[in-house]
Amino acid sequence: MAASSLTGGGFNVLRRFAGQIHSRLCGVALLQTACCIHTSAPLDGRKKWERNNLIVYPPQQADEPRRPAEVHHCRRQIKYSKDKMWYLAKLIRGMTIDQAIAQLEFNDKKGAKIMKEVLQEAQEMAVKSHNVEYKSNLYVAESFSSKGKYLKRIRYHGRGMFGIMDKVHCHYFVKLVEGPPPAVETKTGFDQAKEYVQELKNRTIIHSL
Repeated sequence: MAASSLTGGGFNVLRRFAGQIHSRLCGVALLQTACCIHTSAPLDGRKKWERNNLIVYPPQQADEPRRPAEVHHCRRQIKYSKDKMWYLAKLIRGMTIDQAIAQLEFNDKKGAKIMKEVLQEAQEMAVKSHNVEYKSNLYVAESFSSKGKYLKRIRYHGRGMFGIMDKVHCHYFVKLVEGPPPAVETKTGFDQAKEYVQELKNRTIIHSL
């Protein structure tokens, strides 16, 4: 009786060990096929972000105000999280180019150094290719980040287990416009509450009397 119980226990151990090996081999095979798949989100119109620099406008009339120069620049597949990059992108939005570079200069985050390089590249492009006379006469009109490719890798755990982790990447887009930044409209909490109440009054309820 004791011998049969020992034999059954040995078979259970072997079965469990074989199951772990099978699951691990299947996971590795799945990972090898999945790591070649590009899982980034579609960029929609942002695929043509740099093409906005090639737009040619018709000649302006003598009485028309001068059209300010615009510079579109980006850097793709940055080894950084898009959510961390978003906070820095929102920080410099609406600032002059000198203020934005100064803010990023004193920020110790990894994304701040990358964004500073992108802004300096866009600033040089504005002077060399877009007839901007003074490189300080620019402001950040648009600044945002988006999702890049996600590479799947193995994260090893104890007891023969493993998980799957993502190596994340992101894209950063910036648009510089010639001239001083527009004035920011400041609203108090009372003004925002009045607008909200007015929107509630103006709404219509369908299928009502």
